[in-house]
Amino acid sequence: MNTQDFIEILPVSLLEDHRTLVNELRLLARKLGLDFGWHYLLDLTWLISHLEKIEGVTIMDAGAGLGVMQWYLAEHNARIISVDRGSRADMPLRFRKRYHVKTKNETQPLNGPLKALFNNLKRLPSLAGKLKFIWRELEGAVTFTEAPGQVQVYDCDLAELEAIPSNSIDAIVAVSALEHNQPQALEAVVVELLRCLKPGGKLLATLGAARDQDWFHEPSKGWNYTEDSLRRIFQLSPDAPSNYSQYDGLFFQLKNCAELRDNLAKFYFTSADNGMPWGKWDPQYQIVGVCRMKGY
Repeated sequence: MNTQDFIEILPVSLLEDHRTLVNELRLLARKLGLDFGWHYLLDLTWLISHLEKIEGVTIMDAGAGLGVMQWYLAEHNARIISVDRGSRADMPLRFRKRYHVKTKNETQPLNGPLKALFNNLKRLPSLAGKLKFIWRELEGAVTFTEAPGQVQVYDCDLAELEAIPSNSIDAIVAVSALEHNQPQALEAVVVELLRCLKPGGKLLATLGAARDQDWFHEPSKGWNYTEDSLRRIFQLSPDAPSNYSQYDGLFFQLKNCAELRDNLAKFYFTSADNGMPWGKWDPQYQIVGVCRMKGY
């Protein structure tokens, strides 16, 4: 077991400690037309700050969707293996054009972006919405300088990564994605991720933290885990450092974080079926990061 393994509930001080990175993430998300979930700036900042190297290395974004992480890494010249069980066949043009996106088994690479544009337009009910979308796509495709990194997309389950060779990935990041697996299935996911990771590489994941017992948060469809459960799932030794003893104090700071409270994404204000119903700031859980290094 590696002595560099650790567990850390994410403190809100990350935002100020890595202000330049936070500002860069906000700017990139705005350019790409993406919104952050209420805690994602914490997740992204923690994960990126623990990557020893980005430029020129191969990094898997596990459970990537269309999230900011893969695009940030591509901006910094990483080779990205973007894995998600959901299809990205309709990935918007602004991502495909800028980030050299390659979709495995895509049979019509030239028609793919146009088909994606058409399918996304069909989902928008109003003419104003369609025009706004077209403008954003064209602006992203024309005005963005192409990013140096490449993004290889795999639409598959994280427990079934047969297409990815063993010992081939320099680092793996998972941005609040692994908790959407059932607890009994998550151990197998971690085993499969570690198989893909090179010896000496890091698996970095953020998940929901639970104080006394594992529990399921229905609005986010995610599990929250105790320290003991995380040690078992990620195969961490009993002496791997953890700050779970500060659980209550860190949760108090999170609930009183003005920066996160005052910058909730617009989608939180349009529904009661999300983590912050109708935009009311009331965190029900906090985020924990796990670092698991693969031994030689």
